[in-house]
Amino acid sequence: MEKNENVEMITGDPKKAINKLSIPIIASMFLIFANNIIDSIWVAGLGAEPLAALGYVTPLFMIMVGFGNGLGAGGNSLISRYIGAEDKHSANNAAIHNLILSFIVSIIITVLFLTFLKPLLVLMGASSVLDYAMEYAFIIFAWTFGLLVPPIVGGAFRAEGDIKRATVPIALAAIINMILDPIFIYVLNMGIAGAAWATAIGPFISLLLMFYWIFIKKDTYLSYSRKDFHNNFKMYKDILVVGIPASLEQLVLSVLTIFVNYMLTIVSGPTSVAVYTAGWRIVNIGMLPAIGVGTAAISVAGVAYGARKYENLRVTARYAVKVALIASIIVCIILYVFANQIALIFSYSENSAGLAPLIAGFLQIMCLFILYVPFGASAGNVFQGVGKGTISFFLTTFREFILVLIFAYLLGFTFHMGEFGIYCGMLLGGGIGSLICYACIELYINKLIRGREHAV
Repeated sequence: MEKNENVEMITGDPKKAINKLSIPIIASMFLIFANNIIDSIWVAGLGAEPLAALGYVTPLFMIMVGFGNGLGAGGNSLISRYIGAEDKHSANNAAIHNLILSFIVSIIITVLFLTFLKPLLVLMGASSVLDYAMEYAFIIFAWTFGLLVPPIVGGAFRAEGDIKRATVPIALAAIINMILDPIFIYVLNMGIAGAAWATAIGPFISLLLMFYWIFIKKDTYLSYSRKDFHNNFKMYKDILVVGIPASLEQLVLSVLTIFVNYMLTIVSGPTSVAVYTAGWRIVNIGMLPAIGVGTAAISVAGVAYGARKYENLRVTARYAVKVALIASIIVCIILYVFANQIALIFSYSENSAGLAPLIAGFLQIMCLFILYVPFGASAGNVFQGVGKGTISFFLTTFREFILVLIFAYLLGFTFHMGEFGIYCGMLLGGGIGSLICYACIELYINKLIRGREHAV
């Protein structure tokens, strides 16, 4: 199989591959989350109600994004396994199947969300801010295609080690959004609808750039030519076997957020939802090193698995956790020490001034959640890389929807600890679940190595 520099990199030393892949991924993810933070900051200037509306829409938005990232992971896994097995023809064909699936799924999601948007928001407890939530959400989901397809195409780029093309369009989308936010919201006086339009336009422009590389410039390692396509329903299945569970993982996380929002609404009302919305976005930024390293591990694990180099698979899992944990400790300390200063960015207007101390208190508690992420994220992504997306999904569901939710409810309501108890329950459940996830990937890799030794 003819290789280029990128393919040589991902098929070589797993540690070097993770280092080279993860840094651009983390940088692009940082821009995405910075963009989300800036959305919250600008919307916070409109008052607590529009910010709370953003919090109610966010879980639905993350479900959509989760489908994009999930299918991207599915395509990434399948393509990288073919590259590891040195089967470029099948890798090309898998990339085209991946793109076709992205079109189909974007149409389905658009129809479903626009049809059931209002009852979903009411069910989530957004009745008090329904007008704001509908104004924002309708625009977002009408532009599903532009938001959903880029991470799926980016998964194919990551599979071939072309991290520049996987990350530059995502970064571009975030930068465009950041520029358009204040213009649309305040200069054009579009309010919360302006934030939605800014969020939609940036990714659409980045998608046009990706299509330019693939169909006009045609200088990608993977070929998307018609002659490379041979319809194979097994490839759709193989992508979905990883992609659907990976997508459902985000659904689980979003449903968890819905339940947390609902519990907080009962305990303290919309103000606590606004605090959680703003503070959790900061915590999400702290998770970026672990998530970025884990995303890089999908390609590296897929190549190692396809080549049957199971020792490299073990190196990938352990090194990913090690690097992510070191970075997460540093980030956790920074968030704890500078919580008050960080919280001020959400209280620059008279309407939101009272949120600052509440957000600071939230950050000093929930920054500890970041320390658990390297174990769960690395384990889940390695499982996805080897094509075992269902295992990753069940582990995530057990961690987030069983352990986190149960402990949050017990401490928040059964033990009458209120808002503080909900946060402590999330920490306890997340910590236990993440360690269980990592133990499972170690057991799985040991089983692969023993099976190969017995076969010899």
